[in-house]
Amino acid sequence: MSFLMSMQGLPISVGATHIVFDTPAAERLVKLGATSIVRALETLLIGPSRRDPLEHTRTRETWFSSCEECSDRDESGESFDRLYSSDVRWEPPVVLWVTESLGDRVNLWRSCSWLREQGIPWSDVLIVEFQPVYGTMKRFPGPPRIPRFDCSGSVVHHPDEVLLDRLGKARPWPVERCERAVRLWESYVDENPLPFMESCTRGVEGFPELTPLWGLLSCFFPRRTAEGTLRLSRYDELLLAILSAEEWQTPVKVICNNSQLGFDLRDLVSCTGDLFLGDRLAHWAKHDASAAVERAPGPKPPGYPMLSKVYRLTERGMRLRDEGLEQLTDAPILPIAGAEAYAASAPWVLLDDGQLARL
Repeated sequence: MSFLMSMQGLPISVGATHIVFDTPAAERLVKLGATSIVRALETLLIGPSRRDPLEHTRTRETWFSSCEECSDRDESGESFDRLYSSDVRWEPPVVLWVTESLGDRVNLWRSCSWLREQGIPWSDVLIVEFQPVYGTMKRFPGPPRIPRFDCSGSVVHHPDEVLLDRLGKARPWPVERCERAVRLWESYVDENPLPFMESCTRGVEGFPELTPLWGLLSCFFPRRTAEGTLRLSRYDELLLAILSAEEWQTPVKVICNNSQLGFDLRDLVSCTGDLFLGDRLAHWAKHDASAAVERAPGPKPPGYPMLSKVYRLTERGMRLRDEGLEQLTDAPILPIAGAEAYAASAPWVLLDDGQLARL
């Protein structure tokens, strides 16, 4: 591996291809001298994912096109996700910069699958891993509240010296571990979520993220109680519990709710992003003629995605929240990985023991 001194006098590998999973990481590596960076910035914890790269790209584009206020492109019009871009030249070694963030881990599996498809030997793939950093802000007198799900990690939480030291010590994963990552991606994007759920429950050597990842994903599937009652997913339950039947609320106000419900919702929002919450409220407002949620213009014009609309609960919404669903289609469909929640054609429900089953 060759090295070049950056303007700051810090070395970074030249001739390597660097895959990053967040924008600040890409910007940091550029400053350190990296010249070939592939952004794979998709938040794959929510929305559809597919095994075939072309189908995955088309499906994600359709998903984003249905979003009223979000986009899959940056301000310059370039896609946030360039992993499958045809103009990438995969010059070895390929370096993947990854934290313990659940979003990073899923993108790591996807990247391994794509690199194998490109015919890149595992011996040319270096995975640089970082642990989360908590409690770095001194203004808080007490210990930080560690969220239930770790989705906010970034390599930029570490100083340059640590990044360079980890890069210098990086070694290829064993072939068996790389192949397990590929199989996890293939299982993740399967329309039948049971094999992936079983992998998460059973555990896979070298992938401790599976237990918390399933804890997160399970929050988006409708539930069936031991008595047979259909209930909203935990995420939708929190939304409808925080919404008021009297007061109009912006998505910002829903997120900032100062209660245990608000804390629980923010744990999930930390993984999905706040724009998804606004979009999910819009899904509810547009679902069925007798919608559970109604909306109206907000205090800000379009262009302020979390403030341009306000929402409140209808009588039907209160019934769904308090009494449960009569049928899965009472709620708007939500794609999760390769599966769908609330779909009549794929009636997956979460049981009291945390396992999925078909109705």
